[in-house]
Amino acid sequence: MSDVRSCALIADDDAFFRIALSALLSRQLGFETVIEAETLDDALDLLGTRPEITLALFDLSMPGMKHAASLSAVRECAPDVTVAVVSASITREDILGALGVGIHGYIPKGSGPEQLCQALDMILAGQIYVPPILANLPQRNARPSAPPGSEAEPDLALRLSPRQREVLGLIVAGQPNKEIARRLRLGEGTVKIHVAALLRALKVSNRSAAAALGARMAQAAEASVARSTVDA
Repeated sequence: MSDVRSCALIADDDAFFRIALSALLSRQLGFETVIEAETLDDALDLLGTRPEITLALFDLSMPGMKHAASLSAVRECAPDVTVAVVSASITREDILGALGVGIHGYIPKGSGPEQLCQALDMILAGQIYVPPILANLPQRNARPSAPPGSEAEPDLALRLSPRQREVLGLIVAGQPNKEIARRLRLGEGTVKIHVAALLRALKVSNRSAAAALGARMAQAAEASVARSTVDA
């Protein structure tokens, strides 16, 4: 059995689907070990502490998964891991959004076992799997993208997950990854992935820029609360 198929990760909050997919990975695709996670945080922690993982399969509707930026952070921080989505969503936006951040394939949950195995075989062989259904999905008119740095800071805050807001607060306070991990009870590898996702969500390139932006966001939030109190 190849080392390439030594360990797979399934990240999905549907226990029955995890059982079925785990059996397929073990019996049909030859993975020696299959580990499971119910939330994005748990999956990121496993990716940060289990270097033997070579394949990670993510559901898009699991707890903690707000948008495709999280998958992009996984690709950046675990570049040797093959990452794919197995999701019930078959919207054009979800499929293209996930593929656009550099994952290796998007497999609809409605696929039968044979089609699922074929898709995973293609992904494991180094190909990008795009579901055939994409060709038949309607295309919506895309909104023009805003230039970098033009997005309002309140809008940025709304895009952050609760965990990302916690990490940002500690970055603003000047805490290193080791201390952030201790305070949030996470592995340091998990914190690195959260920081990468945070930088991408904020559209900044380093922690210093994130800290400066986070401080401005906090000040704006405080000012908004103060205005609301006066108006009341």
